[in-house]
Amino acid sequence: MINAVRRNTKAAACASGFALGTLLSAAGAQEPVFPGQKGGQDAFGHYEVVADWPKPLAELAGHEEWTWGAGQSVFAENPDRVFVLQRGELPTIERPPATWLRDLGPSITFPMFRLPVRDATRASPPGGGGAGGPPADGLQAWVDGGGRLGIDARWEHCILVFDSEGNMIEDWSQWDDMLARPHAVYISPYDPEKHVWVVDDFRHSVFKFTNDGSELVQTIGTYNEPGDDASHFNRPTFMAWLPDGSFFVADGYANTRVVKFDADGNYLLDWGQRGNPPDDTRPGYFNNVHGIAVDPETRRVFVNDRQNHRVQVFDENGNFLDAWRFGDPPSDIHMFIITADRYLWAADRGTSKVLKYDLDGNFLYSWGTWGDFPGGMWGVHGMSVDQEGNFYITEVDTGGVQKFRPLPNANPDFLVGQPVYSAWE
Repeated sequence: MINAVRRNTKAAACASGFALGTLLSAAGAQEPVFPGQKGGQDAFGHYEVVADWPKPLAELAGHEEWTWGAGQSVFAENPDRVFVLQRGELPTIERPPATWLRDLGPSITFPMFRLPVRDATRASPPGGGGAGGPPADGLQAWVDGGGRLGIDARWEHCILVFDSEGNMIEDWSQWDDMLARPHAVYISPYDPEKHVWVVDDFRHSVFKFTNDGSELVQTIGTYNEPGDDASHFNRPTFMAWLPDGSFFVADGYANTRVVKFDADGNYLLDWGQRGNPPDDTRPGYFNNVHGIAVDPETRRVFVNDRQNHRVQVFDENGNFLDAWRFGDPPSDIHMFIITADRYLWAADRGTSKVLKYDLDGNFLYSWGTWGDFPGGMWGVHGMSVDQEGNFYITEVDTGGVQKFRPLPNANPDFLVGQPVYSAWE
């Protein structure tokens, strides 16, 4: 459903009122998560969704009938400066009444009760990602395939920044034309200048900007040219840093490798081979490298081997150390982060849950529920936490971004921990 429906404040109030279920204690006895509170469940974990964050895109002049496109990534520099990547804008639509579509088949109606009426990741240019070979230029390919700019979508507002109240405080539209499918946004925790990094998988490039967005200071990979050598990517997806400033790029949708660079962006090494889908168990063989995170204490590199439904763990030079599975489908882990308290939190597109593991792969906790109402999740593709513990997600299927606030009596064990802020907290 559209964001106008998502921002139904009555639904948000109901969401924040849910209790949070029970868990087994270490001794095996059932104990309430919140003593003295009866009933409820854990659909929204130990959070409440922040209603009307961010403010509707339609409040901007000239955007009165538009809403958020596919939400690709989010990074909270601090509570008053939250970066969001999206794939353009989509027209605001109202939910139509259910209609019989017998020409398509017997007993078919649309829309169905409670189901969304639009999938933002297919509706937003340049369409769904997939793990196929290198595409043509994204936006033009979308137009050539029948997409109508100005009607079906707009290629505007791909990089946005919001304050704690949900006001858009920065609009990096000067870079929209350079982008084709922005996939992830970061600031390295070890960079005192706080450069902003954007991975674009259709441009086969990683872009490094000044913190204010005024200057592109570096491009890694060869712009618009796929490959698999020291100067090329083929649809890169995510990044992660070591404390010395060196970093890793998951490469990615078409390639099946991890690439390591020094702090200046010079190529150092890569590893990974193409696996046999769907369940290759061999070390170092990948099917869609779609997520990466680093444990700064041990310098281990955790790689999301997405279509093999597992994590592979390596040392910083690509030597295999460990592997563990997230589970069989419908599990479909989009990405994960490692927080400062040294836990791995994963976003599962298949189950619409946020999952907590220790770094040995032991499952500890999960929360979340499918839906396009406030607090529901559909296609979480980005996660971030600010210094106040607020949790943010972007969703490719629903579109846009959500902010969750910890409940006053939340158990810290059930909150997503803060990221590492080494150089600039």
